[in-house]
Amino acid sequence: MSYDSYVHRAKAGAPGSPILFVFHGTGGDENQFFDFGGRLLAGATVISPRGDVSEHGAARFFRRKAEGVYDCDDLARATERMSEFVAANRDRYESSTVLGLGFSNGANILANIMIEKPGLFEAGVLMHPLIPFSPKDRKAGEEAHVLITAGENDPICPVPQTVALADYFKRQGDTVTLEWHGGGHEIRPNEIEAIKTFFTPYGG
Repeated sequence: MSYDSYVHRAKAGAPGSPILFVFHGTGGDENQFFDFGGRLLAGATVISPRGDVSEHGAARFFRRKAEGVYDCDDLARATERMSEFVAANRDRYESSTVLGLGFSNGANILANIMIEKPGLFEAGVLMHPLIPFSPKDRKAGEEAHVLITAGENDPICPVPQTVALADYFKRQGDTVTLEWHGGGHEIRPNEIEAIKTFFTPYGG
């Protein structure tokens, strides 16, 4: 799979610097978090792909059958395709470290890649993720750093499923941080501060 298999925006960092992939939410596009990613890690390469699925005109990274009901075959397809896109861009930009950040649907594709392709991402920020199934424990011993941010009253991503996802990553040996706010599916300032802190070791 080519490094340009998705419509995307890119900002090249220095060879050997980290590469940060940012994944938009449903209805977003490659512009949603591109500038934010660049501010988080000023010296990094930033890649922001646009989802290749349209849901009533809204871009997504994989199909779903209803709210909270995923088309798991299409999720598997998207996971493979995006993983190849990530690896191709990592190699193209000679990046030392692969980092990810996603919101909502973007967090879900990032989470599933981290579940199915351990070792591809060294660290990932999952903002308001929803994995409405129980992933199988992974076989590979690749460990990652994970930040999950969530709303205690999020109608789309219920608290029990957020906690279950955090517990899954912990069982795999990952280092997991959970950051909550009292609201719903919106991004709040304490999440931004937690993300900045999370990326500090990578040059943020």
